[in-house]
Amino acid sequence: MAEGDGYKLISDNRQARYQYEILETYEAGIALRGSEVKSIRAGKVNLRDGFAQVRDSEVWLHNVHISPHSGTNQAYNHEAKRSRKLLLHRDEIRKLIGKTEQKGLTLVPLKMYLKRGYVKVNLALVRGKKLHDKRESLKRKQEKREIERALKGSY
Repeated sequence: MAEGDGYKLISDNRQARYQYEILETYEAGIALRGSEVKSIRAGKVNLRDGFAQVRDSEVWLHNVHISPHSGTNQAYNHEAKRSRKLLLHRDEIRKLIGKTEQKGLTLVPLKMYLKRGYVKVNLALVRGKKLHDKRESLKRKQEKREIERALKGSY
């Protein structure tokens, strides 16, 4: 997702890529209030502890912190960590119901971005990594960095 594609990245959950093994990704819309959209456009979102859950053939995003908008009256402002409904196609939801009921699979938000004026969430179906998997991915990342450094120095 580059800036020229009509995307504006608002929040990225980099820790999810470290903690989980990503199996599939989905793009979902999100049902929001006006004050939430204003806060999101200002970049006041934290996806770190967020997760999604399928209930009654609907997907709900939990534990995502969107700060209350400072310019909005407190009576009309939103609750920071309320559950928000995600908008997916019925077929995708049916597929997710089957996969999340499998052992150890979870839905986690990876990114939140603006696409043609709409707020979108990149959801991932993930499996938790074990400690040795995390060490392996760190080692791989470090080796890649060293190779790039060696190539850069050889010119």
